[in-house]
Parts: sequence; C-alpha cells; structure tokens
Amino acid sequence: PHQSHPLSHPPTLNQSNMKLSLTLLASAIAYASAKKNNPFAPKTTRNTRKAQMNAKLMANAKTLRRLDGEDEEQEVDLSGYSIKFEKCQFVKQYDGEEGGGGNEDVDTILSTKRFVIFRMCPDSSCSSCNYNYGEYIVDMDTYLEAALGYKEEVQEQYCETCNECYEKAAEAAEADDDAAEEDEDAWKCQNVDTSSCYAECQNIENMEENGYMDASEFTECQQLDYEDDYGNVYYAGAMCASSGSRIKIGIFTDEECSNYDETKDIENYMKNDDGYNMKLSYHLLKQTFAEGECVASCVVEEEENPNEDNGDDEKEAEINQMCEELYEASGKCESSHGFEQGIVDYDNYDNQVRNEELVCDFISSLKAGHYDQTGEIVVSGGRTTLGGGSTTSGGQKFALTFFILGSVGLAGYAAMLHSQLTKGAKADLSRQGGAMA
Repeated sequence: PHQSHPLSHPPTLNQSNMKLSLTLLASAIAYASAKKNNPFAPKTTRNTRKAQMNAKLMANAKTLRRLDGEDEEQEVDLSGYSIKFEKCQFVKQYDGEEGGGGNEDVDTILSTKRFVIFRMCPDSSCSSCNYNYGEYIVDMDTYLEAALGYKEEVQEQYCETCNECYEKAAEAAEADDDAAEEDEDAWKCQNVDTSSCYAECQNIENMEENGYMDASEFTECQQLDYEDDYGNVYYAGAMCASSGSRIKIGIFTDEECSNYDETKDIENYMKNDDGYNMKLSYHLLKQTFAEGECVASCVVEEEENPNEDNGDDEKEAEINQMCEELYEASGKCESSHGFEQGIVDYDNYDNQVRNEELVCDFISSLKAGHYDQTGEIVVSGGRTTLGGGSTTSGGQKFALTFFILGSVGLAGYAAMLHSQLTKGAKADLSRQGGAMA
C-alpha cells in the first residue's frame, strides 16, 4: 500500500517531523550540490563550468536522451519548449551537523537553502503554460549561473550586432551612393533599430561612469567593503522578493547570506573604487525572472541569410546550454502536468523518477506560501522562527485573550458559588442550634 511521505503534508511545528522532512528534502532536491557519488553531481568545478558557459553558451549543445521500451535510446526533445521562471523561495532547515555544519562562527543549527521553481513551457503557450509542461526545482545558484550566463551572451551578441550596424549606417550616410560598396552582410541589419539599440548598449558599456553597478555581479554571497563602528561587517547576495516573484540583492549579516537584515538598504553600501556612492542596475538580472513570459527558448537560433538558398534539408535543433544544464540539474515534476518529453527510464535519472511524487509535493508546498521570504515557516498567517524566537499572530492574540478572560470569569463564578454555599451552611447550623435550645 502507498504510504504518504512527510513532505506530502504542509509543514508543522512538530520538531521531529520537521527535521525528518527537511532532511529527506535535502536528499531528494539538492542534486546540483550533491557529492561525487550522486549521478547528478557536476562533472566540472563551478568556475570551470561558468567559464565554459560564458565562452560558448549558445553553441556547444548536445542531445539529451532517454531510454524507451527495451533499452531503445530516444531523444528528450526540448526544442519546442522554453524556460519560464515561476518562483524563488528560501527555506530554513535543520543542518544536521553540530555547530551549523562545522562553522564555529554560526550560532544556529539551521541553514538556509535557496530554490528556484521554473517550468518548461511549449513555445506556443508561454503566457498560459497550463498543459504539456514540466515543473522543476533547482538551487538558486545553479539557476542564476545558467540564466545569467545565457543572458550575458545574448546581450553581448545583441550589442555587437548593433554596433556593427550603427557603424555601417554611419559609413553609408557619408559615402556617395555610387561609391558605396555592396555589403554581403547587410541582411543582418535589416531588422535592427540602431537608433534605440545603440543608446541602450552605450548605457550598458558605460554603466559605472553613469553611477551604476551591475546587480548580477552580487548574486553570489560576498563581503562588502564596509565595517561599522563596532567592527561588524556585512555581506551582499541574491534573495527572493515580492513573494518570490522577483530576485534582488540584499544585505546579510553572515558569510553564508542566511540572515537577512531588512533594516539596511543595499544601495547605501555600494561604492566604487574612488569611494563614491553607486546604484544597482537590474538590467541583466531582471531578465532571469521575466513576468508573464518565458526567459529563454531552448533552441539555439542561428542567423540565416534570407537571400541565400539554404536547401530543403532540415537541421537537427540544438539545445542551448542553459536549458540543458537546468534540466539535468533539477528535481522534476512532469507526469502530473502531461509533459510529453519526460524521462521514462534512464540510469542517471532513476532517483528523480522514483522521487517525482516527493518533488511535486515539495514544489506545491513552496508555491502554497508555507515559507516567508527569509525561509521561516508561516503558520496561520503568523511567522514562526525555527531558531526558537516567535511572534504572535492576530488570531493567536485573540485566542489567548479569550482564554484569559474565560479563566477569570470562571474563577469569579467559582468564588460566587463558594460564597453562597458557605452562607447556606452557616444558616443551617444556626437553625439547628435554635431548635436544640
């Protein structure tokens, strides 16, 4: 018989259930950061993978495959899908190691896990994405590394093309029509609006001169160049905002970026090398959580000259590295959403197939709002801190007041009954004494 898993129910305050649920969650979800004996562990270091991604993100693609039937290898075709950001969520969980995972400076046994939920949506239904889609969860660092690498590559290519077209337009305006040479690459500029793209790319290139710093450079937790009068230092890192619909840069009091300091504004601590205050530009980062639209198509789009005959041969679609890495690294919830290209049976994915129900249940709990933006569990509209401190919700205050007043009322009623019984007993004794006399 089927037995429900602890994570299939909303979180409670029961300590043993919470520890068990979050421990199992860490085993089922944290694929990207698993140890080397885990089949989902990265084959290269983080820096190596990031450098490789930034160098050739939209090329260097490879085919994802699955086994269907009797070990027959078939492709997992993601060419008709696009990635859509759904939610970002922090979760505070029991670390499982004394002293907060071996860090002597940490005075709590809780650690903060960062997750991003995204979907693989059919290209034709990015706005709705209500059927034939897959839902996935991955750690936020992996998501941002892949998404920012992709967006940065797209931005570089966009501005490179824009600058070339701008220069060609300027040269053509200066040259006589008769003297102008025919440009074989002129087709690349047919759909480029140089009047708008050039100003945009100049703003990006001269960001620091204009008093801005790129927010995407602070997504990884890092110490700020600031120390207050008491010797306290602060850290900047990515965090969830607006109920998980956005990702922003926040200030934290620890080197793991787990303890968010809501009293401080990050821009008050941004300074350039000359000591001047700077503002954050979210131009690139905000493209990783586009609202109401997909973040990126999974197909590598190749430019083709419309004036050339490319033949009738259809080329095999190449999957860009962002989709490839996120699909491989994520926990998958596909069957319940009718995802047609999901894994059926694949050695490297057997754990994810067996744990799909667990993944689906946990994704549902994150979407249901069981955690606030700092990762603390939300109970009945109030906020309860796993570390031991808690604040009281309005409903809890009402119940507490009701029980206090009820207790006082019952105590008064009991005193009244006691008084009446005592007076009645004295009167009976007086009557009995008179009769005896």
